[in-house]
Amino acid sequence: MSEYSVLHRANTRGSQDHGWLKVNHTFSFANYYNPNRMHFGVLRVLNDDSIAGGKGFGTHPHENMEIITIPLEGALAHKDNMGNGTIIRKGDIQVMSAGTGITHSEFNSNEDHAVKVLQIWLFPNKKNVTPRYDQLSLKDIEVKNEFYQILSPNQNDQGVWIYQNSWFSMAEFDSDKEVNYKLNLTSNGVYIFVIEGQIKVGKESLEKRDGFGIWNTENINISALKGTKILLMEVPMSV
Repeated sequence: MSEYSVLHRANTRGSQDHGWLKVNHTFSFANYYNPNRMHFGVLRVLNDDSIAGGKGFGTHPHENMEIITIPLEGALAHKDNMGNGTIIRKGDIQVMSAGTGITHSEFNSNEDHAVKVLQIWLFPNKKNVTPRYDQLSLKDIEVKNEFYQILSPNQNDQGVWIYQNSWFSMAEFDSDKEVNYKLNLTSNGVYIFVIEGQIKVGKESLEKRDGFGIWNTENINISALKGTKILLMEVPMSV
């Protein structure tokens, strides 16, 4: 492994089981603390949550954080103090710029099965902004067997946008494929999270829910096996 990379195997994450909530933390969060896993650049939180039917997080506050939610299975009911009341489903992406402060709640909208979601927090590059909310169906922009952008810093670009020089892309492969990702900013790093399947990045083999961060590079070559789904997060390395 290169000195400009970091590997987080799925089974090394901080795991907590609260009964209604089963969660795996890639980085330190709540009762899980690992001084070697505080963040990857501005990527502060990567939580892999499973929320039981009808359960969820009651109203709670956030400020000065970019918060991204990506459901992997099921649907999540969201309500906030900006007047938004929506359902976020598998195939959607939701973003909140917490800015000067928001309060919201999130509950599994189904009573009979769990909802599985990725909760991602990034430090913003602009503080105390007016809070904002956005939601998008990825089905309108997804492309098979190659990376497609789902988030950027640009309001007029594909996907949702945030207050940070970050670009998120997803890819899902229905056949074995080699792909190349070229960074938007060479000063950024890339954190690769394997949602399903297997990939190889250089000499490193990654499996389901493994995470791999790389920096000091201009592009990344990835070999993916059939049935693989990847989330790629390009983020500034300076906080």
